[in-house]
Amino acid sequence: MYKRVLLKLSGEALMAGKPYGIDSEQLQTYAAAVKDAVALGVQVGVVFGGGNIFRGLKGTSEGYDRVKGDYMGMLATVINGLAIQSALESLGVPARLFTAFGMEPVGERYTRDKAVAALELGEVAIFSAGTGNPYFTTDTASALRAVEINADALLKGTRVDGVYTADPEKDPSAVKFDTITYDEVYRRNLKVMDLTSITLCKENGMKMVVFDMNMPGALRRVLLEEKEGTLITA
Repeated sequence: MYKRVLLKLSGEALMAGKPYGIDSEQLQTYAAAVKDAVALGVQVGVVFGGGNIFRGLKGTSEGYDRVKGDYMGMLATVINGLAIQSALESLGVPARLFTAFGMEPVGERYTRDKAVAALELGEVAIFSAGTGNPYFTTDTASALRAVEINADALLKGTRVDGVYTADPEKDPSAVKFDTITYDEVYRRNLKVMDLTSITLCKENGMKMVVFDMNMPGALRRVLLEEKEGTLITA
């Protein structure tokens, strides 16, 4: 069983059927899944995207300055971080929100040592505001934090149950991989995560599991290293 993981979830996943924002039922479902992981004795770090509120890259096509748009996106991830922190605490799970830049008293300024200490105390460590730098995605932030905290694996929860030869929502003939290497992801140009995060994981030997977070019990099965999703290795 994995002992320490970094769970990456998209902001869009929090919308559920809504056009914008946070669906409270979906939020509670994710919080319950994380609670179950903690009950197994797993140390859990969480990174949420911010696309349910604002996506910096998309903002540039709408007239926003790229740097300012990216900072707006970072602030959106802080909102999502506060939401999951509140949901976890309502379930009796201690959680600490870290921000990549100073935002006290909203969250605690991230350092690796403080984050690891929180994990070892049984707290869920929530990493928000990306890397704190424009031009870097929350995918990259999740890979960076996973490497920094020495996680056993980076778990990417999506709405698809793994990595396929093509987008299964568009190509019914797409075939799912049970396992695949980062080199193969490169070669096939599979849109798993951005290239910066893929490179960071590969160079540091970080395992990644891509799975359907909305499938009941999926996170638990991944943590127990049962057959679930797609495992990506160096």
